[in-house]
Amino acid sequence: MEGSNHNIFKGVYGDLVEFADRVSTVLGCPITIEDANHRLLAYSMHDDRTDQARIATIIGRRVPEKVINSLWREGVIPALLKNSSPILIPAIQNVGLGKRAAISIRKNSEVLGFIWALETEKPFTEKDLKFLELAAKEAKNQLLQLQLKKKRREESYQEFLWQLLTGHYEEEAEIQKILQGYGITAPSLFSIIVFTFPTDISSETERNIYYTLTTSQKLKVIFYTINQSQLILLVGPIQSDSFSASIQDFITSFITQMKTRFVVNQIAGAAGLPYSKLSLAKESYNEALYTLKIKKIFPKETASIQSYNSLGIYQYLDVLSRHPHKAVHSGIQLLIEYDKKNQSNLIKTLHAYLECDSNPYDAANNLHVHVNTIHYRLKRISEIGNINLRNPLEKMALLLQLVLLKYETEKDAVSYN
Repeated sequence: MEGSNHNIFKGVYGDLVEFADRVSTVLGCPITIEDANHRLLAYSMHDDRTDQARIATIIGRRVPEKVINSLWREGVIPALLKNSSPILIPAIQNVGLGKRAAISIRKNSEVLGFIWALETEKPFTEKDLKFLELAAKEAKNQLLQLQLKKKRREESYQEFLWQLLTGHYEEEAEIQKILQGYGITAPSLFSIIVFTFPTDISSETERNIYYTLTTSQKLKVIFYTINQSQLILLVGPIQSDSFSASIQDFITSFITQMKTRFVVNQIAGAAGLPYSKLSLAKESYNEALYTLKIKKIFPKETASIQSYNSLGIYQYLDVLSRHPHKAVHSGIQLLIEYDKKNQSNLIKTLHAYLECDSNPYDAANNLHVHVNTIHYRLKRISEIGNINLRNPLEKMALLLQLVLLKYETEKDAVSYN
C-alpha cells in the first residue's frame, strides 16, 4: 500500500497547500498542516464538513490558545510530542474541536510540525492511519527547508534586537527603515521583558521557550534572544489600552506553562516601562534588569511585582544609593548598635512595623510574636532611637532608609547585567 501511495506526492515539493489537498483526497476529510508551534502552514480546500476550531485556526493563521491549552490538559500534545505514530483524538466540545486523527512530523526525535485530519463521515481505519504516517514522512523535507529559512531570519532578528538593547540606534527613522526591510510593522507601544532561568538555557529548553512564546496570544512577541540564563523579549500589545495588564498576565502565564508543561522551575520575570520609540529599548531593558535585581533582594515584599512601573519606592533605591549626600536618621544607627550589643532585634521590629503600615497586629503576625511584645519593642525603639512613631513623615523616611540599607548591603551580590 505504501509503495503505491508514494506516487501521490510526486511533484508537490515546495507546495504544502497542494500536499494538504492530496492527503485530503486520499482520506476524504479536511487536513491542516502546522509547524511545531501550531502556526498554520497549509490547509486543504474544505466544504461544510469542518468545525469551529479549524475555522478559527485558518482565520487566525494559528491554533487558538484555548484549543492548545485544552489539548495539553487532555494529554493530546504530550502524546504527539512523545510518539511518532498517529493518534485518535476525541471531540472537545467546549473549544469547538471535533474528532481528529493527528501525527507529528519529525526528524528523528525533533518535532517539526503536525498533520491534523478532521473526522467527518466515517471513523478512520488502520489503512487511513498508515497513510497518515506516510504523509508525515513525506512532509519532513518540506518542513526542514522552512525551518532553515526561519533560523536564518531569526539570527538576523536577534542581532538587531541586541543593537536596540545596547542603544546602537539613536535615530528612530533608521530603526523604521530596518523594520520595513524585515516586513515588520513597528508597534505603537513596546516593552522589554526579561526572564531569568536557574541555569543556562539548553537547546531543548530553548525549543520549549519558543513553543510557549509562539502559542501565547496575550502579547505580540516581536523579537527575542537568549543570553546564557536570560530570555529577553521585545513585545508589543494586541490591544494598546490593556498593555500593562497584558504584560503582567503574560509573565505569569509564561512562568506557569514552563513549569507545568516542561518542568522548568524557579523562573523570574520582569518588564521595563512601555515606550513608543524603539530607540528607547535600552531604557526599558535596564528597567527590567533593575526590577529583577530588586525582586532578588526583596523577594517577599515584591513577590507580586512584575514590572518597573509597580516598584513604588523601590524604583529610587539605586539613585538614592549613589547620592553623595545621603542623610541617615541618627536613630537607625543607635538601634543597630543597641541590637549588636544586646543581641536584640529592634531594627527588624521597626522595619516590620513600618512595612505593615504601622499596624502592630500585622507586625506581630509577620514576626510570629505576641502583639504585647511589639508594643514593648516599639516603646524601646522610641526611647533608644529618639524616634517619633506618631509622625507620618518621619516614619516614611525611616522605612525608605531601612529599605535602602538592605539594598546597599546586597546590591553588589546580585547582578543581571
